[in-house]
Amino acid sequence: MDTNTIIAAVAADLQLALERVRAATNLLDEGNTIPFIARYRKEVTASLDEEQLRHVAERLGYRRNMEERRETILHSLEEQGVLTPELQAEVTAADTLQRLEDLYRPYKPKRRTRATIAREKGLQPLADLILAQPLEGDRESIAAPFLKDDVPDLEEAYAGARDIVAESIADAAEVRGTLRELAQRRGVLNAAVADESKDAEGVYRMYYTFFADVRNLRPHQILALNRGEREEVLKLSLEIPEAESLGILARHFPADSGSPLSEDLRLAREDAFTRLLFPAVERDIRRGLTEIADEHAIGVFATNLRSLLLQPPLRGQTILGIDPGIRTGCKVAVVDATGKVLATNTIYPDRHRAEAEAILRRLAQEHHVSVAAIGNGTAGRETEALVANLIGTGLPVKYTLVNEAGASVYSASKLARQELPDLDVSLRGAVSIARRLQDPLAELVKIEPKAIGVGLYQHDVDQKALAEALDTVIESAVNSVGVDLNTASPALLEHVSGIGPKMAQTIVAHRDAKGPFGSREALRKVSGLGPKTFEQAAGFLRLPDGELTLDNTPIHPESYATAHKVLDLLGLPLGDVRLPQALRELRREWNLAALAQELGTGEPTLEDILDALARPGRDPRDELEGPILRGDVLHIEDLHEGMRLKGTVRNVVDFGAFVDIGVKRDGLIHISRMGTGYVRNPHEKVAVGDVIEVEVVEVDIQRGRISLALVD
Repeated sequence: MDTNTIIAAVAADLQLALERVRAATNLLDEGNTIPFIARYRKEVTASLDEEQLRHVAERLGYRRNMEERRETILHSLEEQGVLTPELQAEVTAADTLQRLEDLYRPYKPKRRTRATIAREKGLQPLADLILAQPLEGDRESIAAPFLKDDVPDLEEAYAGARDIVAESIADAAEVRGTLRELAQRRGVLNAAVADESKDAEGVYRMYYTFFADVRNLRPHQILALNRGEREEVLKLSLEIPEAESLGILARHFPADSGSPLSEDLRLAREDAFTRLLFPAVERDIRRGLTEIADEHAIGVFATNLRSLLLQPPLRGQTILGIDPGIRTGCKVAVVDATGKVLATNTIYPDRHRAEAEAILRRLAQEHHVSVAAIGNGTAGRETEALVANLIGTGLPVKYTLVNEAGASVYSASKLARQELPDLDVSLRGAVSIARRLQDPLAELVKIEPKAIGVGLYQHDVDQKALAEALDTVIESAVNSVGVDLNTASPALLEHVSGIGPKMAQTIVAHRDAKGPFGSREALRKVSGLGPKTFEQAAGFLRLPDGELTLDNTPIHPESYATAHKVLDLLGLPLGDVRLPQALRELRREWNLAALAQELGTGEPTLEDILDALARPGRDPRDELEGPILRGDVLHIEDLHEGMRLKGTVRNVVDFGAFVDIGVKRDGLIHISRMGTGYVRNPHEKVAVGDVIEVEVVEVDIQRGRISLALVD
């Protein structure tokens, strides 16, 4: 299949215009990144967005892999001398990898099977006769020519021949495909307890006697069942209608009641189903369910991670970060508004409370701390009470709880050693917690995404697919915000379009040796950074203190001339307070399509230029509501039904959302309490990091459970 046919297939798969897919394919094949294409090549693709472009890239890869596999299969069939015109037509027409593999299965080299052994004994012709269902002769006379030393009697001859027939039936593409479809439509997955002693906490009790239609299973159920089976607590089995299944085999391989070999064919069909087909179909269905569940769970994690990364930064604040602990004490770090470490300490509130309070008060006053960032892990709430008590005695500081997941992973990382070489590994976590509040994106990209803990069974899913999906989320988030070229860490820079880990290190080394970059253009002086990398990266890099104001906008250098023409048309310099109003008037008074043509650019690019000129230096995160800064502490005993509170969404899963309302345990908003109408997906209502109003529905102090409802 040629490239044009593949592109046409991708366009049909995604229901996108052929020319848009062709343009996107050409740009991707030329080495352009998806963020670059989505932002700076809108005219070429008719404004395909990032999600659409990623679908194009993914489907393109699938289609190309399928064509490679098709060619390999055709070559193998030709080499074997079995490629008939009919088979070639079927292989050429196959539209999925599954269908291709089903067609190839009868000819695929196999390990030694019962059928292989029977063929070695020369029983293939007898198997062919069973399939042909002759009406003449009897079983003894038909089998007689095949009896010899290694086939001493009639029953052994027919048993071997039936093994060959069973394998032929099981290898038939149409049979396998039809049975698979039946299992998807009418299959039931059953679960039973295998070893209750391995489930001491009763995590899987709800699945001890469980069954559900395959088509109705929810992704979180599939993942839980798989984990229970893996931990040997549960035993899972698939059930499909056996009579209907055998009927499918009979339709494709009918026996003739008048044939002396009709019973042999019936027995071979039953053997094919029981020994070969059903186990294979069960594996296929279980694998398919797991793939669906994995895809869903990865999507949940990706959505939550994006929301977490794009939480608004807390700018211009000196932060006191506290990594709570009991036995080893609470690690404390003060960082200034740029993230520079000013002071560190370790306090022991449980053993030396007065001393701990004195240290915190001194650090806060000495460094003019405005906010305390407290990790939400072990002893987090006790530390919160300590800080709240200090605030109650007049310390002019607010506090907030910060998700500390992954802080210990960062602390022991090579990057942490490079950034904070003079700090003990235990203190680096407190620095990370403080910096997370200042700029969540810049700090969280330093941590392996899986360690951040905003997913659903993230350790159970396909780890390669998870890593790829999360890398995509980080790339998208970083490029949507932009990166300060003169302050970004290598961990942040490596996610900028076109740069990557090695070039990020080179850029930082150049910056350390030569001093801050004065312009985007100066980036070209970095060793090894060629024109293509500059083209892909430049628009996503920011220079707040650069020589050119345009360098602090998302306008690409290739469009600077157009931007200057717009400013000349308005007669105002960039940054003039009158510019936003002038740009609004320009939009009202001009036909943008005509203006774009006059300026020699595309209309989507002109739209983006006008937006950027109106708000140079804009950070899209600033439009979101910032973290809740508290001055007192709340206990679960203080809650009562009907109380309304502000809270921060910590995690969103299939069945609802977990919300930090300032007590020791996060409360749960069940999906049924997210609105008056039916809510299909919690992500339609809330996202990680959202500050929302909730109402307390129920408090179970003994079990530490809080039920909440979303207040619209």
